[in-house]
Amino acid sequence: MEGKRAELNGARLRAAEQLRRETATLVFTPDRLAIVKAGPAARRAYFDRSLGRVLPARAQLPVDYAASLAQRNAALKRGERDAIGPWTVQVAALGTALMKAREELLGLIQVRFGESAAQLGLPDARLAYEGEPPTETALEDRLAQDLERGSTGLGPHLHDISITSSSRDLRAFGSQGEQRAAVLALLLAETHLLHERREEPPLLLLDDVLSELDPVRRRVLAEQIQGGGQALVTATTADALPVEPAQLLEVSPGRVVSG
Repeated sequence: MEGKRAELNGARLRAAEQLRRETATLVFTPDRLAIVKAGPAARRAYFDRSLGRVLPARAQLPVDYAASLAQRNAALKRGERDAIGPWTVQVAALGTALMKAREELLGLIQVRFGESAAQLGLPDARLAYEGEPPTETALEDRLAQDLERGSTGLGPHLHDISITSSSRDLRAFGSQGEQRAAVLALLLAETHLLHERREEPPLLLLDDVLSELDPVRRRVLAEQIQGGGQALVTATTADALPVEPAQLLEVSPGRVVSG
């Protein structure tokens, strides 16, 4: 079986990952609701991927931090105090840099997110970073606890980003429709931001995005993505689309027909 292959303008790329860097693509699938409704790890992963797209110079920070954290945790498990010190310095420096990068990202996204969320029926929607910087002093102060646990109990690997509307935490108190609207507002905010920074809009792939959205929200979403670059929207029936699409493809077992 042939492996994955990626081409750009007819030229083969060395790795499929290069295509992600060259062509910004934002995806909605029903499981993306985890960004709002799941635990902090899902939000950290989402915003770290956004960090790579919006601030590519900071893209390596999550990887470098995770590598240093793994080394410190390994030294903690072995109880090697001499080996822990240098990794504490690394975790503190990279962790603080990652936290600042995430906060910078949220600052860039916040205004657009609030605007898109309001149009989708979520008033006063906000993103807020929750966590303290892992300074060397703070890490040293809890060394005994970390040795006992065999893991680092402070740092951006444990931080969270709250997503609220009118001071209401949407993870705990949002309906399924509100959680879906919040995820869409995040995607739309990043779409606008990438368009501004890259001078070309990202590709939007929206799978089963219209279910659980009322007619007003469906139309708002359609109006926001129209004229902003390529967007592929799937739906179970054509009449679920609130506006006339530029191209309609009807998919049935074994064939695709252009409508």
